[in-house]
Amino acid sequence: MDQTLYLILLLIALCSVSECVQRQYHFINVLKTWTEAQIFCREKYTDLATVDNMNDMNELKKSVNDGVGDIWIGLKRTSVNKWQWSDQSNSSFRDWAPGEPNNNGGVENCTVLDPKNRFTQGKWYDVSCNNQFPFVCHEDKLILINETLTWPEALRYCRQNYTDLVSVHSDKMQRRVMNVVKRASTDAVWLGLHNYCQMNMWLWLSGEIVCYQNWAPGNGATPENCSLTKRKGAVQSGGDQRWISLPETHKLNFICSRS
Repeated sequence: MDQTLYLILLLIALCSVSECVQRQYHFINVLKTWTEAQIFCREKYTDLATVDNMNDMNELKKSVNDGVGDIWIGLKRTSVNKWQWSDQSNSSFRDWAPGEPNNNGGVENCTVLDPKNRFTQGKWYDVSCNNQFPFVCHEDKLILINETLTWPEALRYCRQNYTDLVSVHSDKMQRRVMNVVKRASTDAVWLGLHNYCQMNMWLWLSGEIVCYQNWAPGNGATPENCSLTKRKGAVQSGGDQRWISLPETHKLNFICSRS
C-alpha cells in the first residue's frame, strides 16, 4: 500500500473525540449576595459558575470544601419561566431538586446547591438573590485575543502566554467557540488548524486529524494551492460561524486555550 495512503487510513482509524474540560472552577468561601458574587467572579475570573452537563457538575463539586452548605452558581431567573447563566452562554442543562424551582414568595430568582449534602445530592433550588452564601466562579479556558496577527504570530502568542491556539474536536467545543468569537473585531478568528499539503489534509496543531468538521461551503473539501502561501483554518465571527481556509498571512483575532 502507498505509504501516504496508509498514514491517512491510520489517522482516520485513530480519529476520536477528545474533549478536555474547558472550565476551571474556583470555590470562594466568602459570604456574598448573588450580585456581589457575580461582580467578584467577573473581576477575578470569568464569571459565576456555568454548568453545561454532569461532568461540569462533578468538577464543580470537587472544588468545594466539605461542610460548607449552600453555594451560589450563576443561574438566574430572567422572566416567569426563563433562566439564564450569568455569562449568557446558551447551556440548557438543569439539575433541579424535586419540586424546584418553586419561587416561594415570588422572590426566589437565584440558584444555590449544597454539593456535599447526601440528602439533596447536590441538586439545585431557587432562593432569594439577597441571601448571602459562598459561591463558585469559573475561569474559561478559551481566551479571545483581540489583537490582529498572522497565524504564525498568533501561534507564537498563544504558546508564550497560554497553551496553544484552540482545537475544535466536537460540536460542544464549536458552541463554546461560537460564544467567544461574538466579541471579535475581525470577520474571522484563527483556530489551531493547518493544511498539510504533502498529504492534502487538515490537521490540528496536536497532530490530530479533523474528525468533527464545520466547514463553510467551498472550504476544506478540495485540495489547497500551497504554491503561493500556506493555508490555515479560521472560524467566521458572524453568520453561521463556520470554518474557512485563509492564507496564513491574513491578520485576524485568534483564540488561545489554556491547560
